[in-house]
Amino acid sequence: MSDHRVEHAKNWLARFTVNGVAASDFHDLVGSVTRWEDWCRAWSERAAIHEAMGREALEGEHFVSAREHLCRASVTYHFGKYLFTQNIAEMKAAHKKAVECLDLALPHLDPPGERVAIPYEGKTLAGTLRKPKGARKPPIVLMTMGLDSTKEELLTFETNFLDRGMAILAFDGPGQGEAEYDFPIRHDYENVVGPVIDWLSTRDDIDTGRVGVWGISLGGYYAPRTAAFEKRVKAAVANCGPYNWGALWDKLPDLTRDAYIVRSHSETADEARGKAFQLNMEGVAGKITCPLMVIAGGLDRLCPPEDARRLATEAKGPTELLVIPDGNHVAHNRFYKYRPQSADWLAKQLFA
Repeated sequence: MSDHRVEHAKNWLARFTVNGVAASDFHDLVGSVTRWEDWCRAWSERAAIHEAMGREALEGEHFVSAREHLCRASVTYHFGKYLFTQNIAEMKAAHKKAVECLDLALPHLDPPGERVAIPYEGKTLAGTLRKPKGARKPPIVLMTMGLDSTKEELLTFETNFLDRGMAILAFDGPGQGEAEYDFPIRHDYENVVGPVIDWLSTRDDIDTGRVGVWGISLGGYYAPRTAAFEKRVKAAVANCGPYNWGALWDKLPDLTRDAYIVRSHSETADEARGKAFQLNMEGVAGKITCPLMVIAGGLDRLCPPEDARRLATEAKGPTELLVIPDGNHVAHNRFYKYRPQSADWLAKQLFA
C-alpha cells in the first residue's frame, strides 16, 4: 500500500524545481521512496552528491561551478527536511547541511551574499543580505517565507529583486529555519520585522527609508500583517497567504498540520489549532495604508483565492489584486505570471 504522504508529495514538482531542485532528482526520489519515514534520508543522500561536487569545485577554485553545485545541494537538503517531523534528529542534520552549503556558496553568488545575524529577543535571527551590483544605498525587500520554508529556498526569488536594483534580506523568522528551535511561530509579525529594520538602520549601505516586505504562503499573512502596524514599510506583496489560518485548519494536509504543531512549539494538535486562529487578518487588514499587491492562485487548495480577495477588499491603501486562474499554491506552476510582475510592481513603489 502506498504512503498517502508520499503520494501527496508528488504534487510538489513545480515548487521544488522552480526553486532549484533538479527535475530528474525529484522524479528519482519521489519514484523510489515508498515510506514518508525514508524521505529525509533519501533526499539528504542525493544532496550529498551535489555537495561533494561543490566542495571539489571550491578546492579547484572553480567558483561558478561551486556556487551552482552548492546552491543545489542546499535546496535539496532543505527539501529533505521540509515538512519532515517524524525524526527530528534526521531533520536537524539535513537542515544543518542546507545552511552549511549555502554559507559556502554565498561569497560566490552573483551578486555575492552576506550571512548576517540580527539581534532578536536576546538571541539572533539568521539571514542572507544581498545588494545589487553598483548600488550605493539601494532600497531593500524583506523576504518572509512560509510555514516550513527557509532562506535556503529563496535564491531564485531573490534574483527578481536584485535584477531590478533592490537589495534583499531573506531571514529565518520565528518558527522558521535556524530560528525554529529557539522561537515559535508568532502572529504579531510586526514585532519581528521591527527589530529587523532597527538593525538595518545601523548600516550605511541600505536605504531604510525605502523598505518593502514580501511574503509567500504563511509569509503572505506575515507581510500584510506587518504592513498594518509597522509604518516604516513602504509597500507589501502578499502571495497566497491565509486570511484566517485557524479557519483553514481542518482542511489542511496532515504534513502541514504536523509541521505547524512543531513550529508553533505546541504540545498537542488542539493547542496548535488554537494558536492558528491568532493568524487572522480580521480587524487588521483595514489598518494597511501603504501600497499592497495581493497574489492568489485560482487552484490553490491550501489558501483559497477567496482569502486574497477579502484581504485586497479590506486594505485601505492602494491595492492591486492579481489572481492566476490556473495557479496552484503560490502559483509555482505559473511562476512566470507573477514573479516578474510583482518585482516590477515593488520596484515602482520603492523607486517612486
